[in-house]
Amino acid sequence: MVRPRGRRPHRQHHRSSAPGPLPIHPRLRSFFPHNSTPANSRLLEEPAANYRIAHQSALAVGNLDFPLSVVQQMIRMYDFDGNGTMSFEEFLALNKFLQKVQSVFSTQERGRGFLSLEEVYEALIKLGFSLDSPAFYTVCESFDKSKKGMVHLDEFISLCIFVQSARNLFNSFDTSKQGRVTLDFNQFVYCTANCRI
Repeated sequence: MVRPRGRRPHRQHHRSSAPGPLPIHPRLRSFFPHNSTPANSRLLEEPAANYRIAHQSALAVGNLDFPLSVVQQMIRMYDFDGNGTMSFEEFLALNKFLQKVQSVFSTQERGRGFLSLEEVYEALIKLGFSLDSPAFYTVCESFDKSKKGMVHLDEFISLCIFVQSARNLFNSFDTSKQGRVTLDFNQFVYCTANCRI
């Protein structure tokens, strides 16, 4: 079984460019305003409408309920043009990501409804995320609400949204594609604020 490298830190017990067009699923289409078309669909210029659409996309994955902060992060992650709203194409990209995360979770959880930390690590590898031991266990500590080493689907999705957001931000600074960046304090604050959940 694949395990993260290095010693596991002591756990404290405290609480890109836009993808091409995707096939349009009728159920997803129904989440959007009825007077819009696939070519020009864009959510109403109201934050509440964006949150509702992203939330419905998440609910479509597994009848889950996410806090507003996670829904906001979903929108930030797939608002490719940065205008604060989601087009239908951006919405489809979000839904595709959520479906992929759910599929990997379902493959790993073996009918128990949760993943062990080792299984979380393996699932992240399948999703293309490779974290060293300190980073991995720190992230798990943040999203394992029960602190029992059992990560449920909603927690796993939130974790993946955070890691994907962090990767997107890192890549925006790593213009030379060397896997390293140098940030001043203001840039660091910018990154942490944009990755918050």
